[in-house]
Amino acid sequence: MTSRLKLLALAATPALLVAAIPAAYAAQPHAAHAAVAGDVVSGLGTQAAKTGSVAAGKHLNIAVSLAPRNAAGLATFVGQVSDPHSADYGHYLTKAQFQARFGRTDSEVKQVKDYLRSQGLTVGTVHSGNLLIDAGGTAAQLEKAFSTKLGTYKDAATGRSFYANTSAPTLPSSIASIVSDVSGLNNRSVLHHTAATSVRPHNGPGGGYTPAQIKGGYNVPSSDTGSGQTVGLVEFDGFQASNISTYVKNYSLGSPAPTVSKVDGGSGALGDGQVEVELDIEMINAVAPKANVKVFEAPNTDAGETDMYQAIVDAGVKTTSSSWGEAETERTASNMEAVDAIVQEGASEGLGLYAAAGDDGSDDAGDGGQSVDYPASDPYVTGVGGTRLTVTSGNAWSKETAWSDGGGGVSEQFSLPSYQSGVEKSQGGGNRQVPDVAALADTTPGVSIYSQGEWTLVGGTSAAAPEWAAFGADYNQQATAAGAPDLGFANPALYAANGTGFHDITSGSNGAFSAGSGWDFVTGWGSYNAVTLTSELLGE
Repeated sequence: MTSRLKLLALAATPALLVAAIPAAYAAQPHAAHAAVAGDVVSGLGTQAAKTGSVAAGKHLNIAVSLAPRNAAGLATFVGQVSDPHSADYGHYLTKAQFQARFGRTDSEVKQVKDYLRSQGLTVGTVHSGNLLIDAGGTAAQLEKAFSTKLGTYKDAATGRSFYANTSAPTLPSSIASIVSDVSGLNNRSVLHHTAATSVRPHNGPGGGYTPAQIKGGYNVPSSDTGSGQTVGLVEFDGFQASNISTYVKNYSLGSPAPTVSKVDGGSGALGDGQVEVELDIEMINAVAPKANVKVFEAPNTDAGETDMYQAIVDAGVKTTSSSWGEAETERTASNMEAVDAIVQEGASEGLGLYAAAGDDGSDDAGDGGQSVDYPASDPYVTGVGGTRLTVTSGNAWSKETAWSDGGGGVSEQFSLPSYQSGVEKSQGGGNRQVPDVAALADTTPGVSIYSQGEWTLVGGTSAAAPEWAAFGADYNQQATAAGAPDLGFANPALYAANGTGFHDITSGSNGAFSAGSGWDFVTGWGSYNAVTLTSELLGE
């Protein structure tokens, strides 16, 4: 859609009891508890009126996130393995190596599982890396397990009904120190897709740029097809295979049919997010036509999001695009910390994530202030802003300006990562700066896609993020052929390029910020020139 690793503000805790069993917890109902910091939504009672309580027998699924072991060491390792100037560059960890170095121990995981079971909860999958445990139970069981209440609310601004825990969940102090988040206790957060439509005609069947114009504009050679690569897509809605095949056939792309991996039962019936899913798939087909596309579908909840990113890491997908996000100010700090840990796990294993920076300019929350979109604001994610691209009659790059609605600004959650130290701006105040890069997003000209049974023109950073993920797949194809490591988490290498291989975009603004020479808050380093950036990253 992070260099400062947020430490939990928990009470001091005794050493973990490796021999804990459910009966032991049940026998100590008054044992000291500590709260999971930042794990309650803001505005309850002020921005949302309480309407009642969640029915005691209602079943809810949760995901319990565990903080990485040696978090500082993990941050250091990811920085080194992603830095082309480091001797460790490209020496990614296996899943077993990650778990041994940075995951929680089996005994620690057992303690958490034993406690959950002692409260009557059903424990499901323990995911790779020992940082996420799935569980479920009734509302009454969850209230007892986490010493909180689950209320129902109605949002004053939107009228939307939701449920939420009325206070931060608490756990026995012996395990609270390693738990960073319990997702699934509220369903207030709904991630938004950022696809924007327009009716202005251009060259494609529905108006907007064609694959040839996009690839030509970004100097992507015909030999760069993403062959042998897999691109993952983060989705909270579904798609119709017939729409994708129509797009592929119209442009003679020969792309393999996308596959689907349903997380937590999938996304449910097709909704208004269908255009987002089909846009994402078709942008990968346009720029990396031979890449395999794996669509991960999950419920649009915080638990669904956490499990989605973990499923992508579990699957080992090397390049992933996300066009779904929400302003940092509309999320819980603990949920962002949980996703951040998963993304770091992926980065240590050579996985890269590109996320749309949002389509509301410098005011992502739409409240009249300044805010940025998460996960694009995570320092272990490549945040992608938007541009207006103009190509020549021969489909070559002509000019590019910043898109006025492209997201960008300063994170309130994460501090400045080391790779941004050379471009730190005074407005940043020592915090993470967004975006990192940019690509075609403006609905003038937009991109031509086939969705919901018709050709249409679509834009937004929802188009820009998969355009960059497709470059990642094309690059990995070339790196494999050259015997070089995959790109993985791209930011350290992209910043080390210091503008080489980019179209530097120096005009336009997104509200509070203006584009300028070098890195800026609207377009980051700019858009890519595939030939020169690939050569730079390969050290040729």
